[in-house]
Amino acid sequence: MSALDSGFYFAESENTPMHVGSLAVFDGPAPSYGDVVRLLLSKLPRVPRYRQRVREVPLQLGRPMWVDDPHFQILYHVRHTAVPSPGGDEQLRNLAGRVLGQRLDMAKPLWELWLVEGLADDRWALISKVHHCMVDGIAGTDLMQLMFDLDPEASHDDPRDWTPRRDPSSLNLVAGAVTEAMTQPLRTLTSLPTVSTAVRGARSLTEAGKTLARTVPSLAKQAVTPTARSLNGHIGPHRRWAWTAGKVEEFKTVRTALGGTVNDVVLTAITRGFRDLLEGRGELASEDLVVRSMVPVSVRSASKRGALDNQVSAVFVDLPVGDPDPLSRLATIRGQMDEYKRAMQAVDVPSIIAMGDFVAPGLLSMSVRAGMQAGQTWCQAVTTNVPGPRVPLYVLGKRMRSAHAYVPIAGGTRCSIGIFSYLNTMTFGINADFDAFPDVDVLSGGIRRGIEELLEHAGAGATTPDAPQPAGPEPAARAGAR
Repeated sequence: MSALDSGFYFAESENTPMHVGSLAVFDGPAPSYGDVVRLLLSKLPRVPRYRQRVREVPLQLGRPMWVDDPHFQILYHVRHTAVPSPGGDEQLRNLAGRVLGQRLDMAKPLWELWLVEGLADDRWALISKVHHCMVDGIAGTDLMQLMFDLDPEASHDDPRDWTPRRDPSSLNLVAGAVTEAMTQPLRTLTSLPTVSTAVRGARSLTEAGKTLARTVPSLAKQAVTPTARSLNGHIGPHRRWAWTAGKVEEFKTVRTALGGTVNDVVLTAITRGFRDLLEGRGELASEDLVVRSMVPVSVRSASKRGALDNQVSAVFVDLPVGDPDPLSRLATIRGQMDEYKRAMQAVDVPSIIAMGDFVAPGLLSMSVRAGMQAGQTWCQAVTTNVPGPRVPLYVLGKRMRSAHAYVPIAGGTRCSIGIFSYLNTMTFGINADFDAFPDVDVLSGGIRRGIEELLEHAGAGATTPDAPQPAGPEPAARAGAR
């Protein structure tokens, strides 16, 4: 594993499942369970990691490794379930929330796929789960090639036999880790590509230091800015999952009329959602109040699209929930994002991330956990925007109607919002701690109201999204339950 992938792996705990996921709804009729299994078996040779499990090196002398699972059984990973017919959006969301709230079995390949039947209007769905140490959101979008087609008449290869490679012994793992630790410094000095990477990383760290010095006033301001404290705290084993939606044209209309980027408009709509949430809780006491959101940023180059690893960085944006003026909120967010863009252009972020490969695994594990503890008050939310395809996708000849993203929560940050665009619809999947967010639907409804108020200021009427707004969710299953 890379250092970043290892960080996501070490972040996993009993109450902190670290998988990303999605819910996709299709036109019917539903394929058979056997057809789905055969489709995946035909595609798995293209992504060998889906047949691999994680092996930790004893005493953490090396980073965790991917090894073939000699007991791989696809019938364990592909599951079949149904909602009582005719199931609506509320029933589907409750089921998906329970499935997505459960931990993956860390002793097996870190993914699951659920075929869901019983939906109204002859629809069916797929719920997918993949651990974050295996793939980030951008790569996951590319991996739709695994089972999605652009042509409803597409043909697929027959499944092929597979023989796992021999599982290395613990002694071999330790010997390999010791050899790696002893030879890596020499390779660093003698290998031109590695030296180049190290030099670029060192230069980038220097530039990062200069950029940090220039942004110290902004960081100092963030340190004293009041944040919404009820959004931080202990995370339990249960989850609530909600969603809302908007049209891509709605965000583009606001961007054209009011300025900024589509992502600036998205964050402004989310700000209205959190404002409504905190107002309902009686916590909107100051116009200076903010919700600080971590916004992941992909640093994946075009040449590495589809690679099974993580290539992400992050920025922290203060969502001005205390500001009553939506236009002022948009201007504030736009200013922050513009500043971050300038800073990231001045720094070679991939090279800095690559420097993590030189960190000892034991220290990496401790630093990840320490970082999660330190972030329990700094950050109140995660908002990640994953661009999806603007063309129809098909599975076994059936067209995908909609898709919703699921982003994990961790480190005392009790809420995440995964934004996913498909065709002309942008969906907001909200994952929240069950006990801390009994009012999660206030947040989802507020996001929709945020879109509509921006459209009003842009001089355009709001349109109704395809997905109806469901009622409150049932409790998600206990993480780790099977």
